[in-house]
Amino acid sequence: MNRWPLLLGRSVVAAVACVGLGLGLSGCFTERRNEGAQLYATHCASCHGDQGQGLERLIPPVAGADYIAQHRAELPCLIRKGQKGPLVVNGVDYNQVMPGHDDLTDSQITNLLNFVQQNWGNKNKPYTIREASELLQSCNGSDGQ
Repeated sequence: MNRWPLLLGRSVVAAVACVGLGLGLSGCFTERRNEGAQLYATHCASCHGDQGQGLERLIPPVAGADYIAQHRAELPCLIRKGQKGPLVVNGVDYNQVMPGHDDLTDSQITNLLNFVQQNWGNKNKPYTIREASELLQSCNGSDGQ
């Protein structure tokens, strides 16, 4: 009995399964890799601008913002709890309310911050999830996820 057709058939099925699995996995990783940009677009861009430019003297920019580098330890809590009161970004005074985002996990906050840390002229060290979670503990904001 010739087994070539049976072996060939199994090889084709295995190849198709590997390709399908590979496409599925790459899709998952691609979504996770771009999560920071997606979170920024959903939660931040309506105020801070789609390119992080802010809104004149009303809403501070995150693009090329000295505040991002100078207040690294405060940023996770700023995202989680929001901000009200005065702050200075690139020498300009701002005093608006920024809503917090209790709906984001520690991991999502990390990805969002890393997106901001590495885009629009910002060249700051990325956060680890552990670092962001530890910093969130200072404002009782860590969810451990």
